[in-house]
Amino acid sequence: MKKKFWLLVAMVLSVLFLVACGGDPDKKSGSATAKDTLVIAQGADAKSLDPHASNDNPSSRIRIQIFDRLMDLDDNGVPQPMLAESWERPDDTTIIFHLRKGVKFHNGDEMKASDVKFSLERALKSPEVSHILDGVKGVEVLDDYTVKVTTEKPMAAILNNLSHTTIAILSEKATTEAGDSFGQNPVGTGPYKFVSWQSGDRVTLEAFPDYWQGEAPVKNVVFRNIVEETNRTIGLETGELDIIYDIQGMDKNKLKDDERFNLIEGPQLSLTYLGFNMKKAPYDNPKVREAISYAIDQKPIIDTVFLGAGEPANSILGPNVFAYYDVEKFTQDIAKAKALLAEAGYPNGFKAKIWVNDNPVRRDTAVILQDQLKQIGIDLTIETVEWGAFLDGTARGDHEMYLLGWGNVTRDPDYGMFELISTSTMGAAGNRSFYSNPEVDKLLEAGKTELDPEKRKEIYKQIQEIVRKDLPMYMIVYPLQNVVTQKNIKNFKLDPAQGHKIYGVTKE
Repeated sequence: MKKKFWLLVAMVLSVLFLVACGGDPDKKSGSATAKDTLVIAQGADAKSLDPHASNDNPSSRIRIQIFDRLMDLDDNGVPQPMLAESWERPDDTTIIFHLRKGVKFHNGDEMKASDVKFSLERALKSPEVSHILDGVKGVEVLDDYTVKVTTEKPMAAILNNLSHTTIAILSEKATTEAGDSFGQNPVGTGPYKFVSWQSGDRVTLEAFPDYWQGEAPVKNVVFRNIVEETNRTIGLETGELDIIYDIQGMDKNKLKDDERFNLIEGPQLSLTYLGFNMKKAPYDNPKVREAISYAIDQKPIIDTVFLGAGEPANSILGPNVFAYYDVEKFTQDIAKAKALLAEAGYPNGFKAKIWVNDNPVRRDTAVILQDQLKQIGIDLTIETVEWGAFLDGTARGDHEMYLLGWGNVTRDPDYGMFELISTSTMGAAGNRSFYSNPEVDKLLEAGKTELDPEKRKEIYKQIQEIVRKDLPMYMIVYPLQNVVTQKNIKNFKLDPAQGHKIYGVTKE
C-alpha cells in the first residue's frame, strides 16, 4: 500500500514539473520569456557602463539604452536634435546649445546646463574618449538651459562627434556621489534605467517612466553575455532569448530558413582589420607588413567565415562614409610576399602570434590567416583572449598581431581615421598598432578644421593613400551585420553603427 502511495506521489510531482516548465511537446515556437521583458544576447560582456570609461561595442550597446547625448544622427548620418533642442553658430569656433526643458535623470533630478558642462568636461579628461572632443577649448553655462561650447579652431565634425555614444550627458550629482563605482551604477536620461549587473552574465534594465520621449513599451530589458554564437542560437530556439546579435556561419543560415524567426541583415559602418604592433619586431619593418599583406587572400575569409556577407576592404574608411577613397587593393601574390620577407631578413619566415577575442568569426578568420601565412614561412599561433583582457593588453602593447573591428559611430572621416592612426591616440584610445607618422598627424589636424567639404575630401584621400603605403593594419572586410529576433518582436531597427536602440521595440 505504501509503495502505491509513493508511486502516486511521484506521478503527481511529474505532472506538476511538466506544467511548471511549460511542458507542451507540441509547442515549438514563440518566446518563453515574460511578455514585459526582452532578453537580448550578445557575444561579450560590457567593460564598463560609464560612457567615459570605455569605447567598446558590447558596452555601448547597453549604454545607449541608459544615456542620451546632445545630438543624434538620422539614417543619412545628419546631426539631429536630441537633448539639445536647437543650436546656433555665431562664428566658426562657437556653438550655443539650447537644451530641452523638463528632461529628467533616472534619480529624478532635472537635466540642467551644469550637467552638460560637467559631462563634456569629464569626457575631455578621459584618456579613453577625450580624443572625440579634441579641439574643444571651453564649455560655459549661459543659463540653466543654454550652454556655449568654444573650440580652439573650427571643428568640422563637432556635431557628429557630440552624437557619439560615449559623449553622453550624465547627472553631475549622481556621478559625483557614485565616484569610482559609477560604471557599475550608471544614471542617465535614457529610456531605460539601470537595475543590476551580474558580471560575466547579464545586465538588467527597467523602463524609465519619466523618459522625455515617453515610457518605453517593454518594461524590462536584459542583456545576456553569451560568448558562443551557437549557444545564442540555441537560446533563441528554446525561447530563452528574444533577440540575438552577430550570428554568422551555419547558425545564420539555419535561422534564416526558420519561419519562427526574423533575420534582419544590413550594412554597417564597420571595418574588420588585421593590426600590427609596430613597436615590436619584426612588425616595425614595413617590408614584413607588406609581405603579410601580399600573403592574404580576402575571398576565402569572406566566403567561408562571413558566408558572403561582406565586401573586401581596401581603405581605412568604408564606402558608405564621406570621403572614402578607393585605394589600390592588395592581391595575393605569394612569390612577391616571400621576396619581401627575404629582403626584410626573414628568408625562412618566423614564428608569430595573433590575438583574437572570444569571437568565433575572428577565431575562424585567424585560422584562415594562419593557413595563408604558412605559405610564406610564417608559423602563426592563435591566442584567444577574454574581451576585457584583450582591450587592456592591446592598449598596453602586449600583443604582436591582432584582429579587431572599428565602427565609425559618428559617420565622419575624422572619427573613422583619427582614433586608429593618430600618434596622440596610441593605446586605449584606438591606435593599437602604435602607428606614428608626423605627415599623417598634420593631415588629420587639417581635416578636423577644414569646413569646405571638397577640401576635406582631398585631405582624407591623401591620408588613405599614405596608410595604404605604411600599412599599420591590413584591411580585411567591410562586414554586413545582423540581428535575429523571435517572430513576436516588432519595430526592431538595425543601427549602421551597431548601437541598436531598444526604445520603441514591442513584444506581441
